[in-house]
Amino acid sequence: MRTKTNSGSVVLKAAAIVLGACLTIIGMTSASGDLVTILKLAGAEGGFVSFAKTLDKLPPWYNTALALAGLLLIGGILNGVESRGRNHSALNSKLIRRPVQRMFLLFLAPTFAAFCIGFLYPFVRGIFLSFCRFKTTSKWTWVGFDNYINAFQDSTFVHAFWYTALFALVSLLLINVLSFAVAYALTRGIKGTNIFRTVFFMPNLIGGIVLGYIWAMIFDGILLRYGTSILLKTEYGFWGLQILMAWQQIGYMMIIYIAGLQAVPEDILEAARIDGASSWQTLWKVTIPNVMPSITICTFLTLTNSFKLFDQNLALTGGMPSNRSQLLALNIYDTFYGRAGWEGAGQAKAVVFCLIVVTIALLQLRLTRTREVQQ
Repeated sequence: MRTKTNSGSVVLKAAAIVLGACLTIIGMTSASGDLVTILKLAGAEGGFVSFAKTLDKLPPWYNTALALAGLLLIGGILNGVESRGRNHSALNSKLIRRPVQRMFLLFLAPTFAAFCIGFLYPFVRGIFLSFCRFKTTSKWTWVGFDNYINAFQDSTFVHAFWYTALFALVSLLLINVLSFAVAYALTRGIKGTNIFRTVFFMPNLIGGIVLGYIWAMIFDGILLRYGTSILLKTEYGFWGLQILMAWQQIGYMMIIYIAGLQAVPEDILEAARIDGASSWQTLWKVTIPNVMPSITICTFLTLTNSFKLFDQNLALTGGMPSNRSQLLALNIYDTFYGRAGWEGAGQAKAVVFCLIVVTIALLQLRLTRTREVQQ
């Protein structure tokens, strides 16, 4: 004889089967689903189904109430399992990141140690020695600001400062105007663009000493026809350094300007052409404002490179005639290594030189960044 099964028991049984299947699938597909977890979930399914079978002996209204309570319980369990899965994944993620965070200082330590040994300590030590008289860095005598007084009373240092300032200003304009013009031409879609880029960039790969000697031979080969030399006039040395610097740096700055020009939105250029703007108006009013980030980088690099120029100056003119073509870096080198008893003054000049370069660079960055277009 078939026993009559009430609807509440059927619903609860079906819900128990679905719940068990869901729990088993969750256990198999979760990141933490091992064999023990799957067996536990399957056991929970079997126990829940067995409990549902005992409900056949209870009154129908009681079974219906329990069926509704069971459905609510199933929803709560599934929600809890999902939340636990998210928490468990977050816990696993934290456990994975925790060893990396613990090893952060270990990875940072070599770089920080190299920075302190190679830059920070020499910089601080150099500032200290600028207030001392010394022949070796281990034997010093405190003299206060005497080295700075001697540095500013040295006529060669004052001349080198103004000579370097003029050189930096001219090279700043010359290099950036020419490199931007070359970059603008090479982004117009002419044939052989890649070849031209490579040719213009190649001089930047040659060392400064080599370039200095090569251009010294070129200039002397031309000037000897007129009975003179690049070493005989300050003006020759100045423009010789300008040509050398431009020939070396234009290709490098050109690459930066090309990247900036290619990043200008095409729809802005198209809108300017539709509005009737000429090529010059589009360049001046649209292109250049959008390339200001590249201009900021190139002017910063040109300015700092001009002030720091040393090896080209040493190889091309060596400061001749009579140290009149010395830039600041070469003047500091000559003071420190070429004049006995002036080591402290040379160190003081180096500190002043550092402050000048940092100040001018920060002012230049602030000035050019205010003109950048926010996209």
